[in-house]
Parts: sequence; C-alpha cells; structure tokens
Amino acid sequence: MILSDSGAFSQIIRYPLGKRAHKPRQTGVTMVIDTGTCYEQLSGLLEIGSAYMDVLKLGFGTSCLYPTNVLRQKLSLARVFSVHTCPGGTLGEIALKQNVYDRYLERCHKLGFTAVEISDGTIDMSLDTRRRCIAKAKSIMQVVISEVGKKLDAHTDIEAYRAQVIADTEAGADFIVIEGRESGEQVGIYGDAGKIDTSILEAFIASLPEEVMDKIIWEAPKKSQQVALINRFGQSVNLGNIAVNDVIALECLRLGLRADTFATTLTDDENL
Repeated sequence: MILSDSGAFSQIIRYPLGKRAHKPRQTGVTMVIDTGTCYEQLSGLLEIGSAYMDVLKLGFGTSCLYPTNVLRQKLSLARVFSVHTCPGGTLGEIALKQNVYDRYLERCHKLGFTAVEISDGTIDMSLDTRRRCIAKAKSIMQVVISEVGKKLDAHTDIEAYRAQVIADTEAGADFIVIEGRESGEQVGIYGDAGKIDTSILEAFIASLPEEVMDKIIWEAPKKSQQVALINRFGQSVNLGNIAVNDVIALECLRLGLRADTFATTLTDDENL
C-alpha cells in the first residue's frame, strides 16, 4: 500500500525520492523519542505526523513520572493512530537489576504499551539473561526491540556488535537498535561531533548477513546523520532517536522534499 495522496500539493508535486510504503512497515521505520510531551502536544503531533511514525518511545525512565491516567491516555491515543509505544530501555534495565523484570513486562502490557525495548547500555547482562528477556517479552508484547551498544563506551567492537545482532535476531527480536544516544556523539558508529565513522559503519554492515539488515534501526538524532544514512541506504533505512519536533523534517528528507536529499536526485548537466 502507498501513503494517501491527500496532501495539499499531491496533484501537482511528485516526491523526488518516491513515495513510501504505508504502515505497518518492515523497513523505513521511524522510532521517535518522547522525553515528556503532554497529551495535547502528542495529539497535535499524531494528527499531522502519525503516518510517518512507527514507534514512539517514552525515553529512559520518563514513564515513571506520568500520572497513571495521563500515561494511559497517551498510550491509548497512539494506538488510535497505529503507532507502537514502548518505554525506554533504561527502565527495563532498572527493572532487571531490581529483579522485577517479569512484573515490569506485565505492567507495561496492562498500561497499554505495545512494544518493549531490551538493552544493556548501562548494566552488564549475560547472553542467557538477554535471551530470556527477549523470549519473555515476545510472549507478552506485539513488538520486541533490542538495543546493541554501551551508552558510556566510545569504543565500538564490531565483532561483538555483529554477534549480538545475530543472537538477538535468533532469540526473536523484531528490530535491533544500534546505540547512538540522545547526543549522537562518540558512541556506536559516531565519532566526535556526531560524524559517522564510515570505516566502522562499512565494516559492521559487511559483517552482517543480508537478511538481518532490514531489522537494524540506526539511532540518528542529528540531521547530518539522517542525511548520511538515507544517502547510504536509501529512504527505507530504519532510523531511531528521532526528536518529536523532527518527525516531519525527517520525512521530508526521506521523500526528497528537503535540499539535503533533493540534491542527490539532480544531475550535473540539469538546467532549467
């Protein structure tokens, strides 16, 4: 299916990079991080941007600070607009550390979350524990997302990343996020100032089986990172850690409705 041609310019303007597949999508997924929007803000965002959002993550431990009725309202609203919701991976790490992980998953489901993120960005987690967490989450939640990488480690071990991606896929994870943090700097594939280290990126993707690539979600909070990844992988690359206020701007990049990606469709000898 294709996105509805209901836009104000749909009868005269073609998207330079082409149309995008309708939800539910398996590629071209946009995972948005919500660090504290109120119900009214989320309602406004979903009204204009829900077609471009696949997962809304209530970042880190913010879910704990909402009054229960407000949290339920936000999660219910997202369901109306067919947007999956998940709490931040850090909250799951805290639950695991406090030995209440199974209860945590049940509570997430009861509150109305439809997805969960499993990470060990701050804590250490054995492979057996990670597999158990993914399996338990799969038995309760619609979508299970794992995350690979340490938040406080600037060193990227390509072999360790590759092994974890494959192990999480085999354990049943629907998507695997490559850590990029909210800063997008000095972690995962990013170096100083958030610039992509292409040698790490290319070595990493070369190490992965082709069928796994569509499961990868690259955290890319900066516009320059989004542009680079779209140019490298195409408009259907999966991107995460997208700020609430950047949803429409990112979709413009995906469609070629912004100079950064529109320029890639032009030829050197093209004149008007």
